[in-house]
Amino acid sequence: MITIIGLGPGSLARVPTPVKDLLLDPGAVVVARTRHHPAASELADEREVVFCDDLYESAERFDDVYEEIAHRVLDLSQKGPVLYAVPGSPTIGEFAVRKLIESGADVEVIPGESFLDAILAEVGYDPLDRGLQILNGHELPDPLIIDKPTVIGHLDTQEILADVLDSVSRVLAEDEQVTLLVGLGADDSTIVTDVPGEIDVALSGFRTSLFIDAEPGGLIGAVRVMRRLRAECPWDQEQTHQSLVKNLVEEVYELIEAIGELPRAGIDWVAYAAVEDELGDVLLQVLFHEAIAREQAAFDIDGVAEVLRQKLVRRHPHVFGDVSVSNAAEVKQNWDRIKESELGKTDHSVLDGVASGLPALQRSAKIQNRAAKVGFDWERADQVVDKVREELEELDLALAGDGDIEDELGDVIFSLVNLSRHVGVDPELALSRATDVFESRFRLMEQDGPLGGLDLEQLNERWERAKQVSPES
Repeated sequence: MITIIGLGPGSLARVPTPVKDLLLDPGAVVVARTRHHPAASELADEREVVFCDDLYESAERFDDVYEEIAHRVLDLSQKGPVLYAVPGSPTIGEFAVRKLIESGADVEVIPGESFLDAILAEVGYDPLDRGLQILNGHELPDPLIIDKPTVIGHLDTQEILADVLDSVSRVLAEDEQVTLLVGLGADDSTIVTDVPGEIDVALSGFRTSLFIDAEPGGLIGAVRVMRRLRAECPWDQEQTHQSLVKNLVEEVYELIEAIGELPRAGIDWVAYAAVEDELGDVLLQVLFHEAIAREQAAFDIDGVAEVLRQKLVRRHPHVFGDVSVSNAAEVKQNWDRIKESELGKTDHSVLDGVASGLPALQRSAKIQNRAAKVGFDWERADQVVDKVREELEELDLALAGDGDIEDELGDVIFSLVNLSRHVGVDPELALSRATDVFESRFRLMEQDGPLGGLDLEQLNERWERAKQVSPES
């Protein structure tokens, strides 16, 4: 027989008398998960107690600890009755208890006052008011969403507490405070309320928890701010889906520009910060459209996210189903096939779905990719190079008066886009980088003095000097 007993959050004096009498029964072996608890250490002063702290020191993972605790209790129960005593309540945060129950042994659970009871009593919060979220500090969800009062437990090491405080600080509005509760139920309990960055991680321990009831930041905070702006800001109230299109296009191009500044190798934290900022501006446009649609009861952000989730699951059967693929090309083929079946078309062109409003280079690449799917494509990059030379010769003829210059120049550019596909280069980014290099060098030319009045030879001399200073190509 194994009886699992909750010691409550504090001293042995808080344990109900019938439970205390059971713990003091000399006819049973008492096993306590840890000595680091007032009631457990006081109990050891009155009788022999088998502690499990040694298992924490020898195991590499916490799950291994819980497994070993369960084995220890089960082994001892083969010799007679065992009382397994845990801090708080056996029903909350006690993973070894779960393993004992799942073992099939004869187990009785006697609940106790949990650390949650002590926390809620201390902060004066009723979880039926606005709900309550309970998280394990060892396994915080990612992404972390704190949109309701939240308790985070198992903050038993300084490293865990530091990581939790850092994660929390990134999803709360600025200057929002949290409450750290240490050793509730004992005379030496400590309660600290401050911003996450000012909490002393030395307060970590087996009986340390965090209570958060603050204005959310992060994604939830951004959604709420956007909805408030839509309700209270005159400019935001005037906007429509149509009026925001130009803003969306502008923000996407600014994001593309920021991505173009990322190094091809290594990490540039300043460049990444710019990408982060521009991604936020694009997200703003998404949230703006969501706020407008929500007013019309058309959809909300959860609906947008769920439609996307379902689409990703459907179109990745090799991840979420039983389809096998051997390479990325097969993944793309499956995606396109599933997309076509979703559209329900029976008579269509492989070029359907390429938006005519795309930037010309991007639209050209997409059209060529679609044609390549049915085999209408060059086999090798060197063949495309020959095609580029052929188009250049035709452009030469047009410049000499034999042909349309605009048409032939368009053919050259179209062929260059084709070449970029074959060598795995995004033509938009390649042209953007080349333009950036030219701009940088031209500005260097200007730094040597006014350019007006210089002949071509002098301009070329400055250009060559600029290339030496800015050699990127």
